[in-house]
Amino acid sequence: MMPHPNGIVVHPDAVIGPNCLFFQQVTIGTGPVSGTPVINGHVDIGAGARVLGGVTIGAHARIGANAVVIGDIPEHATAVGIPARVISHGEESRAIESIG
Repeated sequence: MMPHPNGIVVHPDAVIGPNCLFFQQVTIGTGPVSGTPVINGHVDIGAGARVLGGVTIGAHARIGANAVVIGDIPEHATAVGIPARVISHGEESRAIESIG
C-alpha cells in the first residue's frame, strides 16, 4: 500500500512481500551491498527512508522515517537512523499476536 505515492522509487529486481506499507519519498534500490533488497510481508517503511543493496527486511518489521537501511533487519524489529539500527525487537507485539 502506498498512501502517499509521490517520489517512491523501487528497483525492478527488488522483492516485496504482501501487505507492505511505503510512505512518500521511499527508495528501494541498489547500494553499498551488492544486489537488491528483499522486503518480506507486512513491513512498514516511513517517509524518506532508503533501503539499499542486497539486504533483507524480515516480516512485520518497521523502518523509521528517513532511515538508511544498509544491513539486514530481523522480523518484528523496529529500525531507525543513518545508518539504520534496531531499537526494538518487537517482543511486546509478538506476545499480543499470540494471545489473539
